Amino acid sequence: MTALPWGLLPDSAEVGSDGQLFVGGCDVAQLAEQFGTPLFVYDEAQLRARCREAVAAFGDGVAYATKAFLCRAMARLAHEEGMHLDVASGGELAVALAAGVPPERIVLHGNNKSDEELAVARAAGVGRIVVDSFDELDRLERLHAVDGIVSKVLLRITPGIEAHTHEFVMTGQDDSKFGFGLKVGDAARAVVRARGSSAVDVIGIHAHIGSQVFVAGFFEQAVDVLAPFVNETGLPELSIGGGIGVAYIEGEQAPTITEWGAVVRSACAAAGITAAVSAEPGRSIAAAAGITIYRVGTIKDVPGIRTYVAVDGGFIDNPRPALYGSGYETFLPAAVTAVRTQTVRLVGKHCESGDVLVAEAKVPDGLAVGDLVATPVTGAYGRSMGSNYNLLPRPAVVFVADGEATLVIRRETTEDLLATDVG
Repeated sequence: MTALPWGLLPDSAEVGSDGQLFVGGCDVAQLAEQFGTPLFVYDEAQLRARCREAVAAFGDGVAYATKAFLCRAMARLAHEEGMHLDVASGGELAVALAAGVPPERIVLHGNNKSDEELAVARAAGVGRIVVDSFDELDRLERLHAVDGIVSKVLLRITPGIEAHTHEFVMTGQDDSKFGFGLKVGDAARAVVRARGSSAVDVIGIHAHIGSQVFVAGFFEQAVDVLAPFVNETGLPELSIGGGIGVAYIEGEQAPTITEWGAVVRSACAAAGITAAVSAEPGRSIAAAAGITIYRVGTIKDVPGIRTYVAVDGGFIDNPRPALYGSGYETFLPAAVTAVRTQTVRLVGKHCESGDVLVAEAKVPDGLAVGDLVATPVTGAYGRSMGSNYNLLPRPAVVFVADGEATLVIRRETTEDLLATDVG
C-alpha cells in the first residue's frame, strides 16, 4: 500500500504542520467546517494557469468547454485568461452571458439545438455556431427568413476515428449521433449546402473524436484524415475540439495541454493545413484543479467480503464511476501523506447498489465515523453532471487562492428543491 500520489492533488497543495492538507493556502478541514460537506474545492491559480497554457498552445480562439464545469465565476475566469467559451445549451449560454462574457467570444454547440436556443444565440451575437445536422441548417434558414440575421458557422465533421476511450464518450467514429459523416459524403454535401445558403456564413470545420483520450497521436490521426477535406474546402478555420485526457488514478499518465497542442500543430503543418487551428479543452482545464470532500457517516464491515464506508454524497455529485466505471483515488485530508493500508468500498447515501464512488478505495487504518475523506481530480464532470436524485441538495463550490476561500456556488436547500414543484 502507498500514500496518495502527490501529482493527483491540485498544484497549490501543501502539507500543514499536523499533516493536514492545504489547497490555495486554505486548510481543507476548515473549509469543510465552514461550508459543509460534500464540498467541491477548486485551486483557482491552477484553473488560471491551465487557461493560460491553452491560449499559449493554441492561440486566440481556443475555447473552454464549459460542460466540464460552469458557473459565472468559472466563465469570468476563463474569459479573463484569454479563452473563448464553448457552450452546449441555452442554459450554458445564459450563464456565460450573465458572467459578462462578450457574445462574440462564445461558441454554441449541440447536436439538437432548438429553435429557441438558436434564436437566442443569434440575437445575442454569438461568435460561432457549430452546425451538427442538415435539420439545423433548415432551422437556421427558417429563422433567417424572419429576422435576416446571418450566422457565422463551423460544420461539425465526423472523421471516422475511433479513439481508445469509453464507448459512451467516443464521438468521432462513423456510427455517431454527432456531425456530418466524412466517409459517407455528408460532410461534402453540408459544405455545398451551407455555401449556397443566405442564412449562414460558413467559415470553418470542426471535429471532435471523443473525451478522456490519453494518446495525443489519435489527434494526429484525425488531422491526417481531415486534411484533404479541410484543404479542399479552403475554409479559414479548423477546430480540433477537445478530449485530451487527465490522470485520475495511480499509474495513469496523460499529455499536457502544451504537448497536445504541439502534436496538433505539427500534424496540421505536416498535412499542409493553412487554416487557423483552435481547440476546446474542458477536462484538462478543470479536472485536476478540483477535489471533493465528504464526511463519513456509516462504516459497515461484512466479514470475509469487504468494508463499506458510506459518505454524505454519492453519485449525484460524481456520476462518472456509475456511468463509465471511472476510477478515483481516496485520501484523508487530515493525513494526506499517510500510507493507505486498508481497502474499502467508498459508497454514497443513495438508494442504489450502484452508488459507488470508489470501488477499491485505499485509506489509512483507523478511519472512523465523522472523519473527512476526499477524492482528487473531481473538477470536471462532477458538479456539472450532478443531479438531485433522492431529492438531495447539490453541494457547494468554493474557489481557493492566497489563503482566501470564495463561495461561487452555494449549497442547495430544501427550498430550492421545492421551488419548481407547483402542484
